[in-house]
Amino acid sequence: MKNVESIGDELNRTLKMMLDSGEAASIEEAQRIFKGYRLQIHIGSDVGSSPTLQAALLTVVNTGRRCFLGGVTVVGKADVDLLIPWRHCRTLREAIFDLQGEMSDVFDGDSPQIFIGDTDSKIPKNEFAMRATFDGWRGGVVPMEDDIRLSEHQEFTPAGVLAGSLAVSEAFQFVRGRNALAGHRAVGLSLWQLESKISWLKEKETGPALEILPSRLWLIGLGHLGQAYLWTLGFLPYSNPSDVSLVLHDFDALVAANESTSPLTNKKIIGWKKTRAMADWCEKRGFCTWIIERPFAPNFKIDGDDPRIALCGVDNENARAAIEDVGFAKIIEAGLGRGTEEYLAFQLHSFPSGKTARQIWGKGTTTLLQPSALEKPAYQALAAQGVDKCGLTLLANRSVGASFVGTFTSSLVVAELIRTMIGEHNYDVIDGTLRSIENRNVFTAQKQASSFNAGFTTAG
Repeated sequence: MKNVESIGDELNRTLKMMLDSGEAASIEEAQRIFKGYRLQIHIGSDVGSSPTLQAALLTVVNTGRRCFLGGVTVVGKADVDLLIPWRHCRTLREAIFDLQGEMSDVFDGDSPQIFIGDTDSKIPKNEFAMRATFDGWRGGVVPMEDDIRLSEHQEFTPAGVLAGSLAVSEAFQFVRGRNALAGHRAVGLSLWQLESKISWLKEKETGPALEILPSRLWLIGLGHLGQAYLWTLGFLPYSNPSDVSLVLHDFDALVAANESTSPLTNKKIIGWKKTRAMADWCEKRGFCTWIIERPFAPNFKIDGDDPRIALCGVDNENARAAIEDVGFAKIIEAGLGRGTEEYLAFQLHSFPSGKTARQIWGKGTTTLLQPSALEKPAYQALAAQGVDKCGLTLLANRSVGASFVGTFTSSLVVAELIRTMIGEHNYDVIDGTLRSIENRNVFTAQKQASSFNAGFTTAG
């Protein structure tokens, strides 16, 4: 059999939840179950005229196919111009296929349905049928039976990423059967006003139209979250993409397991250094890049020509503790949950804030799985095949993750970044879970970064 390191590098990180929970007695059984998960998207003709609806659609296709292993099918007219940049694609259909979605005119009466745009009201509705909707900085999903739809007038592509991510989240929680409310509730938020008491369905939370966009950023970590940041940044309407300069900082190579969570990873680039794969993607988008291939540590200082804003997406506590030590003026950092129940959790920190990064992460509080995880049937089966306890422990402590959690979190990060650029309010902490997003904790920033040249360019 393959060695445990090889298994860990290849194992789908979302599928792994079935091994850790004991639902599947083997990797093969977990794969069979996940291949039974299918997703169907119905699109209306107005998707052809809205960049934000297209961002929602492509986010559903991209993140959906990584956890609905039976396939993601789009029903509707997709032979329209692609209004958001995606690789070499010119039409929406080309982008759907490039992201490994499928097109069909055959109704699937069993799989969850996501509706985007002016879809035909005569389409039969399955048990799970939700609409992804937006207006300005607001985005979310609502059950079709509630007949709620935002005006979808003011374009803001991060809200499309937000709505698409939440649509897949609700559909995935529905097929998993762990949340009785999934598919039967309105779920969303305003990226302009994130306080839990604020209703995302109210028009006053729409936020301002985009005029300027960030142009100089340092990205730390290019896995699940780092790629999600690029996914959402890439859809922003830059008038001149060549004005954008990005430092890409990572030292790992892509492995097959990354494809299950990282939205810019596909089988063709497995084995590439993350920095070089992402630099290739960025440069095709028209951005300028510099790469750093070393662990992040406080043994260097940025100089006057370096980006002063950092977006951090690593799960290493030593690196997170050090992010304020090298001279960045503004840092937006995010982290995700790891386990079978916690994988839906997200947390965002901005610095400077009331607490320093070293106060939060400097004590080394990372917890590993309990030994009882090794008692689950799938791990016992691997033990019977000759994998020793040390190897099983290493495998068990690989994180569970889902790509839609990363893209959802990226919409929060990019919104925080844009609010910084236009001199508006910020948040020190945003903490919650997609299991019950309405119960999130949000703390408004009391300490602002001192004046600095953030770097900006115009929106188109």
